[in-house]
Amino acid sequence: MTMRRLTEGARQFGLPLSPAQTQTFQRYADQLLEWNQRFNLTAVTDPEQVQIRHFLDSLSCLLGLTAVSAEPLSAWLARPLQALDIGTGAGFPGLPLKIVWPNLKLTLLESRQKKVRFLEHIVAELGLTTVTTVHDRAETLAHHPQHREAYDLVLGRAVAELPVLLEYALPFCRRGGMVVAQKGEAATAEAIASERALAILGGKLRRIVPVEVPGLAETRHITIVEKVAPTPDRYPRRPGMPQKRPL
Repeated sequence: MTMRRLTEGARQFGLPLSPAQTQTFQRYADQLLEWNQRFNLTAVTDPEQVQIRHFLDSLSCLLGLTAVSAEPLSAWLARPLQALDIGTGAGFPGLPLKIVWPNLKLTLLESRQKKVRFLEHIVAELGLTTVTTVHDRAETLAHHPQHREAYDLVLGRAVAELPVLLEYALPFCRRGGMVVAQKGEAATAEAIASERALAILGGKLRRIVPVEVPGLAETRHITIVEKVAPTPDRYPRRPGMPQKRPL
């Protein structure tokens, strides 16, 4: 398997990959597909689709960040920001971002033990530093003093509809930090449905950025929410409640 799809797509994003980064992505893909035969980590099993639907799709978050600031991508990649990836699964979007953004201090949050095992393995296998894996639920971890309002960026891909995701994510976000939610065509409708959650949780919708991922037919929408006020202590509610009764 070559990484041609990934390298060409990343170049279109304005993100030329070094040979070392390309090799790291190659090892990531190989390990993902090998472990997937035993642990069912992903429904995407075609090597080319892994490059498109996992790697390039994850990297598209960077286009959302550059769209909400006047700074170039190189300035973002130089920042040693604290980031949390909620419901990361097999590491998306957090680990592809970490590979191209070595200064990122990344925490991967995952509630399923088999995926945590893979995450611990792949972080060691790829030799990634300043990456922490946490086996927990967002509703629980967000009340821990070490994690509450501690992150500059909180990432979420395919976790929940936006009102629910915001209850998971905004408690982790420091004031001035941002939630970066990867959404599909329903992004605008989900944002409208999130008005009450934003008001309660201390968030403000900054922008919805349409992104074309090379090789992906559907348009991605990177939804950027800024944390502008503290989240009340009672949020997030106990496990299961955000999904059962969205704000």
